[in-house]
Amino acid sequence: MSVRQSLLAILAEGEQYGYQLRHEFEVRTGRTWPINIGQVYTTLNRLVRDGLVEEAKRQDDGSVTYRLTYAGREEVDKWWGTAVDRASPGRDEVAIKIALAVAAPGVDALAVIAHQRSETLRVLQLYTKEKRSLPGSPEGEGLSRLLVLDHLIFVTEAEARWLELVEQRLRAR
Repeated sequence: MSVRQSLLAILAEGEQYGYQLRHEFEVRTGRTWPINIGQVYTTLNRLVRDGLVEEAKRQDDGSVTYRLTYAGREEVDKWWGTAVDRASPGRDEVAIKIALAVAAPGVDALAVIAHQRSETLRVLQLYTKEKRSLPGSPEGEGLSRLLVLDHLIFVTEAEARWLELVEQRLRAR
């Protein structure tokens, strides 16, 4: 998840305080990925350093609103027009744990897989239940949450299928 690009995209709509950016990020991602306010300000400082964002106004109380620079607007436009690179995937703790378990002496990899599958299916049920509780035709924040839940359900279903495949391969050895 690119917090950097997300904050730039939100700032493309107008000036915001750090706390406003945090709120908008959380609302627009269906409140799935809470973000620490410290991370927002650290990211903003880097964006200022990189010339993509600048301070717009500083209030007497020390609060600051931020806005995009021309270079920041170009960066957002480039991000919208570029697909996310899936060729270099991020680290996945489940895949790493299973890969290590099957190679580690004395570790019952099948038990590790069974525990993970149980947790994966539990989470899948939570996502599915939450999706069913959403309004019939969600808008705004509800639509964001629905889209994110759909994604989480697909990813979790894929993980469950992968765990089954790993178990089959281990049993066939």
